[in-house]
Amino acid sequence: MKKFTFALIFSILSLSLWAQMSNPVQFSVAQKQLSTDEYELIFTGQIEPGWHVYSTDIPEGGPTAATLTLEKSEGVELQGSLTPRSKVHTDFDALFGMEISYMEGEAVFVQKFKVKSPSYTLSGYFTYGACNDQNCTPPTTVDFAFNGEGAATPSSASDSAPLFSFDTLSSSDSNEAVVSSGAPQQDDNQFNSYWRPVIEELKAFSSDVSSSEGRSLLAIFFLGFLGGFVALFTPCVWPIIPMTVSFFLKRSGSRQKGLRDAFTYGASIVVIYVLLGLIVTGLFGASALNALSTHAVFNLFFCLMLLVFAASFFGAFELTLPSSWSNAVDSKAESTTGLLSIFLMAFTLSLVSFSCTGPIIGFLLVEVSTTGTLLAPTIGMLGFAFALALPFTLFALFPAWLKQAPRSGGWMNTIKVTLGFLELAFALKFLSVADLAYGWRILDREVFLVLWILIFALLGFYLLGKIRFPHDEEDEGRISVPRFFMALISLSFALYMVPGLWGAPLKAISAFAPPMSTQDFSLYDAEVRPRFTDYDEGMEYARRHRKPVMLDFTGYGCVNCRKMEIAVWTDSRVAGLLNDDYVLITLHVDDKTPLSDVQVVTENGTERKLRTVGDRWSYLQRYKFGANAQPFYVLLNNDGKPLNHSYSFDESVDNYITFLETGLKNYKQK
Repeated sequence: MKKFTFALIFSILSLSLWAQMSNPVQFSVAQKQLSTDEYELIFTGQIEPGWHVYSTDIPEGGPTAATLTLEKSEGVELQGSLTPRSKVHTDFDALFGMEISYMEGEAVFVQKFKVKSPSYTLSGYFTYGACNDQNCTPPTTVDFAFNGEGAATPSSASDSAPLFSFDTLSSSDSNEAVVSSGAPQQDDNQFNSYWRPVIEELKAFSSDVSSSEGRSLLAIFFLGFLGGFVALFTPCVWPIIPMTVSFFLKRSGSRQKGLRDAFTYGASIVVIYVLLGLIVTGLFGASALNALSTHAVFNLFFCLMLLVFAASFFGAFELTLPSSWSNAVDSKAESTTGLLSIFLMAFTLSLVSFSCTGPIIGFLLVEVSTTGTLLAPTIGMLGFAFALALPFTLFALFPAWLKQAPRSGGWMNTIKVTLGFLELAFALKFLSVADLAYGWRILDREVFLVLWILIFALLGFYLLGKIRFPHDEEDEGRISVPRFFMALISLSFALYMVPGLWGAPLKAISAFAPPMSTQDFSLYDAEVRPRFTDYDEGMEYARRHRKPVMLDFTGYGCVNCRKMEIAVWTDSRVAGLLNDDYVLITLHVDDKTPLSDVQVVTENGTERKLRTVGDRWSYLQRYKFGANAQPFYVLLNNDGKPLNHSYSFDESVDNYITFLETGLKNYKQK
C-alpha cells in the first residue's frame, strides 16, 4: 500500500510539472458542408483529465470565454454566433461571484455561415481559456483559413514542449510586423537580453515541483485521523472499547489468539470505513466531487445537513440507523465463527455508533470530497478508521491500560456539544457560497463574522458552565482544567475575529469567510501593488536602480492567483519584501489590449500571431521560462537571469518568504 501511494503521488507530481510545460487542451478545426450554400466551422478540443475549457457565455469580469474573431470574410455571411455543442456544466464560482459554464473531456464549438458568392475566403482565429484546480493556461488561439473550394489550412493549438525557432518567419499579411527574435527590436543589446531563454538556468535551481497534492493527501489523512480520534471519546464509542477488548481476551482462551482477534477487529474497522470512502468516490468521481465545492444547490444542502448534525449533537434528537440492521448483523456475528464473525462484530460497531460517528463522518466526507482529489474520501476514511481502531489494538496489547483509562461520564457529552458548535460554524461556510450564488446578500462578510464570533463566544461560555443543554449533567459549578483551556481558546478566537468587522484580513479564516468585496466598511488598505505592468519597462527600471525583479505571471481570470494574493501577499513580511526589496512586475496573460503591430513568431515549427498584450506576455513566459500556467512567479537579476527556482500555487507564507529571501540573498552575492 505504501509503495502504491508513493507511486501515485509521484505520478501526480510528474503530471503537474508536465502540465506547466505543455498545453493540456488540443484543438483542431474543420469545415463541414451542410447544404449547397451552408457550412459549419467546427472546433473540437480534447481536454486532459482534471482540466476544463470555459464556454461562450462567461459574464464580464469572469475567466476567458470561448470567442471567434474573423480577420478576413469575403463572400460569406455568419449565421448566429459561436455555439457550444458538447456537454456544458454550470457551477457557481465563489471567487468571481457568478455562474461559470465549462466543458470537460471534450469541447466542441460550432459557427455556421452562409456562402454568398462562388468564391469565398474565411480566416481568423478561435480563442479559449482552460483551467484546472491549481493553474490556468493563458488565452490560447487556434488560427484557421478556408476558401471557396472547402480546402482547410487550420492551425492546431498543440504546444507539447517549449521549443522555439525564429529562422524562417513570414507574415501572411502585409500590414503585420514580422518579429525575428523573442524580444522587441531595440538598439540596446542589454534591453534585448531580458528576453533570452533561461529554461536551463531555471532548472539548475531546486525544482519547483511542489508536493501540494502529496501534502493535501497527508492533510486529509490527519483530518480523518482527528475526526476518528474525537469520535473515540463520544458516548457511543468509548464505553464499547473495554467491553470489546475484554470479550476478545476472555473468549480466546489464550493471549496470543486474543491479540490476533483484536488485530483482526481493528483491521476490519479500517476495511469498513475505507470501503465507505471508495463507494463515495465511485458514485461521484473526482470531477463531480470537485464541482460540488462551488455548486450553489449542493452547498445549501451541505449547510442544512450540518445544521441537522449540530442539532443532533446539541441533544434535540438522535440520528440512528434502523435497529433491525444492527440486530440482524449482531445475530449473524453470533451464528458464525472465525474471521467473518469478527468482521461482522466490527460492522455492528459502525452501525451502533452511528448516532455519534455519523455527523463526524458526514462532515469529513463533505470537506474532503469538495477538494476534487480522487483519493480524498478514501484517504480521509483511512485516517478516521485508523484512529477508531487504534485503541482496540493497544488495549489488547496492554490490558493494564484499561484500568487507567478515564471512565464514561458527562465529559463525553461535552465533546458532543462542542462538535455541535463546530458543525454549526462550518454550516455557515456552505451557506455563504449559496448566498453569493443567488445574490441574497444576507451573509456578507460582516454578518458572517458576527455569527462566528457569537458561535465561538457561546461555545466558550458553555465550556465555562454558563449554558446547558438537555443531556448535560448537573455539576457543582466546578470545571476541569482541560475544559477551562478549551473555553479560553474559544473565547480568544472569538475576540481575534472582532477586528475583521472593520476590514482586518483575518488570514486564519480567509478560506471560510466571504470575500472582502462583500465588506461594506473597511479600514484596511495594506495591499501589494505592482510597480510595472510592462516587462521591458520594469526590467530597465530595476537595472537603473540596481534592484532584483519579482515577475508575476497572472491573469484576470486566474482563481488561484487571487488566492495567493489574499492568503500570501497580505502577510506583512511578504508585503515588505515585495514593496521594498523587489521591483514587482505583474503581467496579465489575458490582457485583451491590442498590440500596435501584430507580431508573428514560430513555436514548434508552427507560426503564431501575437495580437494582444496578453499574447505577448504569455509568449514571454513560454519562450523565456518554458512554462505556460498561472500563477507563476520567478525572481530575476538585472540581466534577466533567475535568482531562484520558480514558484507556483502554494499558500504557505513561510515557503513564499523563503523563496523571496533566497532570491534576494543570491542577488546580493552576485
